[in-house]
Amino acid sequence: MLELKDVHVVHKARSGGVFSRDRVHALTAADLVVAPGETVGVVGESGCGKSTLAKVLVGLQRPTSGTVSFRGRDLWTLKERERRELIGSSVGMIFQDPSTALNRRLPVRQVLRDPLNVHNRGTAAQREARVRELLELVGLPASAADALPSQLSGGQRQRVAVARALALEPELVVADEPTSALDVSVRAQILNLLLDLKSRLGLAVVFISHDIQTVRRMSDRVVTMYLGRIVEQTPAQSVPLGARHPYTRALFSATPGLISPINPIPLVGVVPSATKPPSGCPFRTRCWRADDICAAEWPLARAEAGHLFHCHHPVAAGATDLELIQERV
Repeated sequence: MLELKDVHVVHKARSGGVFSRDRVHALTAADLVVAPGETVGVVGESGCGKSTLAKVLVGLQRPTSGTVSFRGRDLWTLKERERRELIGSSVGMIFQDPSTALNRRLPVRQVLRDPLNVHNRGTAAQREARVRELLELVGLPASAADALPSQLSGGQRQRVAVARALALEPELVVADEPTSALDVSVRAQILNLLLDLKSRLGLAVVFISHDIQTVRRMSDRVVTMYLGRIVEQTPAQSVPLGARHPYTRALFSATPGLISPINPIPLVGVVPSATKPPSGCPFRTRCWRADDICAAEWPLARAEAGHLFHCHHPVAAGATDLELIQERV
């Protein structure tokens, strides 16, 4: 459905003054395919490029280089109107904070009608009927249509944001940290709603989150990002023990579980800057397995049993966290 090939996004750095030549490498050589009906989870530390990837996927960010194709059509070779019609009607996005994602001055009815108005979907009566249908779909009462976003709870606002993303019956929904601004008690409701809607509507979903356990639960495939690069793509049922990249293992080892104790794999060394990324593998400055070849060249993708990873010295499949901690020491 959606494919990224060798996508780079480079920004001018905000710091350093007017004449600074520093550049932020927000996304580097990104290759990703999203299939119809698939849920792809994206994890990584803050600043690793997850939100930039989301913006590229929905056509909000033009790549510095590389191609973004939807249904075989290169988005950035299309005219603006064609791109808006293709992506606007086929891809929905759920933003991180519903308090800022929704116009505070517009009632919910208008928020949900806007996509229908922009894309000229149906008559006025049909648009009004669609608003009622969307509210019912996300579990909100019909009376919510007359409310302003400020009159709703955080969970209700995020349900409105989900409804807006679904207004044009998209094939793909990109959810960028959709529960990070919500209370813990409300997060489960929104996640269950997304799972239910995916099942009922047959949606493809790209789910971006810091909550690694949630990503594993929600996804068919887990994509790990580090310093603007996609370093591993793993079937969700295989993580964490089946992951092969040292960074993926370290990331999952530091995540608390309900039953198993936490045995974080310690990472030491310099955390690199996105303005001056290190040569070769960007994780080498913190990786206990790094050697000269890691500094010399970026590892080519290796595919093994449904995995795709970039690493010169991958972790053995099935290795426990304790074994890796002992190896690290």
